[in-house]
Amino acid sequence: MAWAILFVAGLLEIGWAIGLKYTEGFSRLVPSALTLAAMAGSVILLGVALKTLPIGTAYAVWTGIGAVGTAALGIILFGEPATAMRLASIGLIVAGIAGLKLVG
Repeated sequence: MAWAILFVAGLLEIGWAIGLKYTEGFSRLVPSALTLAAMAGSVILLGVALKTLPIGTAYAVWTGIGAVGTAALGIILFGEPATAMRLASIGLIVAGIAGLKLVG
């Protein structure tokens, strides 16, 4: 169950990271409120998952999910370049997350 909670926390991490783009420097009310809610939810769920998961593994997986999801959505939503090197680097992060899950 802790892994599922951590996964949802990672999804919220993606949500607030992408949400930051839409807040326009926290000058837009609704995107700002949603972004702040996602931030709080992400950290709270990380804390819940940490009751049973090791901190090093959980934090690395949490940030990894956020990094991969944010990079992928940057490509999809904002037209950021999808170069071979960028995609390979994202793949390395995914491999690291999978490795941590297997040993953690």
